[in-house]
Order: sequence, then C-alpha cells, then structure tokens
Amino acid sequence: MMFQPLDPLLHSELRLAIISLLVSDDEAEFTYIKEQTGATSGNLSIQVEKLSAAGYIEVEKTFKGKRPCTICRITSVGLNAFETYVEALKDITLKWRGSSNQRVIDVKKTLEQNEIVLYNK
Repeated sequence: MMFQPLDPLLHSELRLAIISLLVSDDEAEFTYIKEQTGATSGNLSIQVEKLSAAGYIEVEKTFKGKRPCTICRITSVGLNAFETYVEALKDITLKWRGSSNQRVIDVKKTLEQNEIVLYNK
C-alpha cells in the first residue's frame, strides 16, 4: 500500500500551526501567531523564515506607529501545499482504516477538532 508523502516542511508542528492560522485568516501579525501557538519569538522567527524561504508565506516588516510590526501572509504556493498535506493525511487515514463514509466523517471531525480547517474544492 503506497501513501502520498507528507510535506516535511509542514510536518513540523509549529510550521503546520502557522500555516493553519494563515489559511483561516489570510494574514496575521507575528505577535498574534506567537500568542496562538505559544512559541518563543526565536523559534517562531526561525520557522517563519523557513516557510518564507519555501515560498509558502510572505513576510512584510512595517511599523505600527513607532513599533515594528511583522505581518505574515499565506501565498498560493502555501495554500496549495497545505491542501495537498491535508489530502495526503486523509489518504493515509482512509487506506489505514478503510474507505467507509463514516470513517471519512470521523477524520474530518478529528481534523476540525485540532483546528485544521478543511476546504471543499
């Protein structure tokens, strides 16, 4: 039984959390992402840079008044990577559990409970 490979860049818990937040909000300030993920500034900076280098997000450095403000936005490449990742997880789960409709519903509920939003194409 062959499985679709999972994107190693998104398989990191923090990077997946960042992308998941941006999928639902399109953009978010660094401080918001930090609060939502509970990550340290240093670790979050490193993971944001990795996602940016891969083209999954865009990072804009600006100011709010006199304070620096970093805004992260998901790109079409990042959205596609996230959708592919979710599809690969569903594929793995279906092959592992079988393909009954009830199991598909269970997978969707589990993903939604973990704050991974599924979008129908």
